Amino acid sequence: MPAQFGFRTTGVIDIHSKNGAVFTDGEASIHVGSFDTIMPSFEYGGVSGKLTYYGTGSYLHSGIGIENPTRSSDPIHDDTDQFKGFGYFSYIIDDTSRFTLLLSGNDSNFQIPNNPGQIPMFVVNGKTTFDSSKLDENQAENSAYAILAYQKKSDLFNMQASVFARYSGVLFRPDELGDLFFNGVASRVDRQIYTNGAELDMSYKLNDQNTLRGGLLFTASHATVGSVTLVFPVDALGNPTSDMPFRIVDNTSQFGYFYGLYLQDEWKPFEQLIINFGSRFDLADETLTESQFSPRINIVYTPWATTTFHVGYARYFTPPPLENVPQSTIAKFTGTTNESAITLDTPVKTERAHYFDAGVTQKIGDDFQVGIDGFYKHARNVLDEGQFGQALILSSFNYREGEIYGGEFTANYQHKGFSSYLNIGYEYARGMHVSSAQFLFDPDEFAYIRNHWVFLDHDQRFTGSAGVAYNWNDWSFSADALYGNGLRRGFANTQKNHPYETLNLGVERRISLGGKQAIKVRFDVVNLFDKIYQIRDGSGIGVGAPQFGQRRGFYGTVAYDF
Repeated sequence: MPAQFGFRTTGVIDIHSKNGAVFTDGEASIHVGSFDTIMPSFEYGGVSGKLTYYGTGSYLHSGIGIENPTRSSDPIHDDTDQFKGFGYFSYIIDDTSRFTLLLSGNDSNFQIPNNPGQIPMFVVNGKTTFDSSKLDENQAENSAYAILAYQKKSDLFNMQASVFARYSGVLFRPDELGDLFFNGVASRVDRQIYTNGAELDMSYKLNDQNTLRGGLLFTASHATVGSVTLVFPVDALGNPTSDMPFRIVDNTSQFGYFYGLYLQDEWKPFEQLIINFGSRFDLADETLTESQFSPRINIVYTPWATTTFHVGYARYFTPPPLENVPQSTIAKFTGTTNESAITLDTPVKTERAHYFDAGVTQKIGDDFQVGIDGFYKHARNVLDEGQFGQALILSSFNYREGEIYGGEFTANYQHKGFSSYLNIGYEYARGMHVSSAQFLFDPDEFAYIRNHWVFLDHDQRFTGSAGVAYNWNDWSFSADALYGNGLRRGFANTQKNHPYETLNLGVERRISLGGKQAIKVRFDVVNLFDKIYQIRDGSGIGVGAPQFGQRRGFYGTVAYDF
């Protein structure tokens, strides 16, 4: 990543909305299919004088909101309802400047799917039986953001100044009685985070060879965690001394402030070579106050029009997500069924990494292109996340040391109405010695990780995807396949799940009604051969429950363009 990207370098959000003449278009659609799926949606845009606007919204109901914990094609208690909206507004001030406003919101509710046949581990109010297929756990997730930006452009100087606000919240509601039977703990967890900030980015073209870029960023966040937990009292050996639960309230909050600035130069010594070098300085003030100076350099060399080489180095500084930093009060749960076997709770630290990347792309003829890329990352305080508890909420922790390396091969071909692609990736990600939030871990696993390398939660050794598509007149046909091998399981992630592969098919027909009006009809089959494959088996580091991939599904969509 160039120097302008800091803090969250694992994903860059790049939003492209419709523009130009299509802003005056609208579309209404309905998507239905297997697992009680129904999703109406709309989009509409227009231009009125100097104002350009675009909006889209959708509602989704499905009977498979979260991965099924069983092999069944009929998940139990797995409905979801989701409302999503997005708006884009741009107002032109003059030929060189404009204001842009982005708005987005999401409100989603999920039932936590059930795994029948589980055996109760605790006695509750004298009762010993509970049907696990009748559990009623639920989770609500909502988020929103607003970004207001001012852009100014001239021949030599460009700038963008923006202010933004973000909110996200997660509320887990347990089945109080059922969770006590199976876990001896029932926690209602409510997490929320509010963030406000400002950003300034500027560029200045010094001459034909050099373009300077610089900027700064500031954000202020406030995260709150509220939990109400039902537990049983236990003796020194961990055995319950009563079957009557009692309630513990634990409310915490945390402020976080992030400051960053960068300066870089895009140097073009000659036409075929671009060297982008610079650095940034970041400071994170959360539970800990940490900072880092991070140099970056990236070289792109195109000796011929069909061949491009790239090589780069970056120093990364990645603070833990404030909303995922564990904030529970360990001492409150001493002598209960929610007592931590490990009471050590070192604060979660910022990950500091050295990252190297190199690759080449080669165009063969007018239609075919291949590429290969390799990367290596060595880090201190490697950040990882896991689900520690019933709530589908992730908690962050550090490995003292880690390394990740791998590579990817890509190929794509396009000729007239035919197109195809192939991606094959290899990754090796491991860490050693849990150095923060130690209370989340089982003592045996914690002791093993202290002196052994273990694979990270997201590590999948081989990943592949391939697809073909063909457009003929008003028809479109497509097929894509996915392959994965190496997802972890077992004690300290020492084992792996079986490989999996799926095939999906799609066909679409566009029927013109004259002018801009048209009807599009689409039919898709997901997991054509009804492959049963397991993503998680309920074991491994920070894994809450088994999860299986989606079984075969049939879906149809009708859309009206106007």
